[in-house]
Amino acid sequence: MREFLFTSESVTEGHPDKIADQISDAVLDAVLRDDPFGRVACETFVATGLVLVGGEITTTTYVEVPDLVRRLLEKIGYINAEFGFDYQTCAVLTTINQQSQDIKIGVDRAGAGDQGMMFGFACRETPELMPMPISLAHRLARRLAEMRHTNKLSYLRPDGKTQVSVRYMDGKPSSVETIVIAAQHDPSVEMGQLQQDIKREVIEAVVPPEMVSKDCKYLINATGRFVQGGPQADAGLTGRKTIVDTYGGYVPHGGGCFSGKDPTKVDRSASYAARWIAKNIVAAGLADSCLVQLAYAIGVAEPVSLLINTNNTGKLNEKEAHDLVRKHFDLTPAGIIDALNLRRPIYLDTASYGHFGRDGENFTWEQLDKVSELS
Repeated sequence: MREFLFTSESVTEGHPDKIADQISDAVLDAVLRDDPFGRVACETFVATGLVLVGGEITTTTYVEVPDLVRRLLEKIGYINAEFGFDYQTCAVLTTINQQSQDIKIGVDRAGAGDQGMMFGFACRETPELMPMPISLAHRLARRLAEMRHTNKLSYLRPDGKTQVSVRYMDGKPSSVETIVIAAQHDPSVEMGQLQQDIKREVIEAVVPPEMVSKDCKYLINATGRFVQGGPQADAGLTGRKTIVDTYGGYVPHGGGCFSGKDPTKVDRSASYAARWIAKNIVAAGLADSCLVQLAYAIGVAEPVSLLINTNNTGKLNEKEAHDLVRKHFDLTPAGIIDALNLRRPIYLDTASYGHFGRDGENFTWEQLDKVSELS
């Protein structure tokens, strides 16, 4: 019997890296709202009292970036300088150019906006067909934010992280062994109360009790204090939480991040397509686990490679699975964009709590529309 522990983490929307991701995707959404064919590669850096937004944007519309940034920071909850960041007083700088003409050539002829490899994955560990560690970590992070936004735990502040370690037996989740939560808080709250409240209102509300080991370790604000947080405590950068955004490190990750990139960038759109393929294969009963890799060359429409790996759980051999996918999925950038309806302002929703395993009409790559054809 093979036994091992696997750990994944998540962060709240107030984490500095996630602030940066959300700003980049908010800029993208603002462009796509008026100009669905706008080209956007937007990067954000946040530090003490500063937001720097840069990149390459070619569009027929105009985005008032400083106003957009401040409204988003207010929504996240950085409304007081004591929290480490203040939406009203922080400096917002921009340095934005148009898309390179050399890149534009390839995109204009419907080719990929960049080279690279992308991965998608699905498995039967959770109802949303995601690995259990990252699924639980995201749910804990969302619950932590919910307790703050609803004032049920009014002493919480925007920054926070979660982490879950799951024991596997023969390749299947057996028990949750360790739960780590770091929650930024008001200095007046007593640590014992915070730990008790988070265990009751966050952990016990999210983690199924039957999955919790009798010896489960709960490490809640393990240093004993987390008052200074946000960009004051740790600079943030777009694309620095790619493992959080995807599968929690459970499978390989491609070379590029998602946030701030319009769908001609296959770092984003082809990763969504790979998840779409993997999820439909598993949901169709063709495998219990499926890893998909796609790879592209800049300016070339068709992928240069496609890998389907069912980890010895498949009903088809890999060539049969490959041929089935090529028959039922158009994997050109234009085909992916059209099939998943990606020229819409849907991306801010993706920028925190993961891009996969999500509900709602914006997450079209989670749809199971190919199950009947594949099966």
